[in-house]
Amino acid sequence: MFEFFDTHCHIDFAQFDRDRKAVLQRAYDAGVRHIIVPGTSHSEQVKLPLESPIQFHFAVGLHPYFIEQHQVDDCRWLEQQLGSDPTLLVGEIGLDQTRPKYAWQLELFEQQIALAATYQRPVILHHRKTQADLLRVIDRYRSALPAVAGCLHAFSGSYEQGLEWVRRGFKLGVGGTITYPRAKKTRAACARLPLEALVLETDAPDMPIFGHQGERNEPASVADVFAALVELRTESPAHMAAQLWRNSQTLLR
Repeated sequence: MFEFFDTHCHIDFAQFDRDRKAVLQRAYDAGVRHIIVPGTSHSEQVKLPLESPIQFHFAVGLHPYFIEQHQVDDCRWLEQQLGSDPTLLVGEIGLDQTRPKYAWQLELFEQQIALAATYQRPVILHHRKTQADLLRVIDRYRSALPAVAGCLHAFSGSYEQGLEWVRRGFKLGVGGTITYPRAKKTRAACARLPLEALVLETDAPDMPIFGHQGERNEPASVADVFAALVELRTESPAHMAAQLWRNSQTLLR
């Protein structure tokens, strides 16, 4: 059995409150050994004691989906968190065209990217129909960000779009999208992009894999994402598992 790193799992969300310990045990049994838990807001920062042999890594950020919750001084709180804990990543941050207050989203996003540059932390990026705006902000700060600038969560683009992020030092989060036969563009991209640029993720409890639409996703499904990626590529499963593990470790501080 291979060992996996789920680089994006909201194990702190309320959907797991009733059986979190069992969910984590299933993940461990499936080979999951590390999980990155992104933050979403000041009020929803991760505080849970996570009792599991899995090792957890945390991020703090102001998620654009919850833009109406964020306050003017939340970035001051974020800076305090980064200053007090050198292991924290910045995320989940980004832009989302389906949510309101887009100008406020842009302002908060740039403030958070500036903090990531100041504190030399990789970022976990959320995007929805916003790649051009994200890249414009990233390009203004790229020289000040770490060599591995972060991870584009939930990559669902083309080969060419993926390369735009790879050239800027980002890993691409590969999740349940590639388990869907209809996701031809993204499956083709993940077959061709450099293996060194990819990391696995589940986005649990969201983004269920093919055949489980409408169900709660779990971190154990990272093994299914890996199996789907193996089918798309030419490298051996053992080589892929080892490289994906190394890629994920580069996101840590």
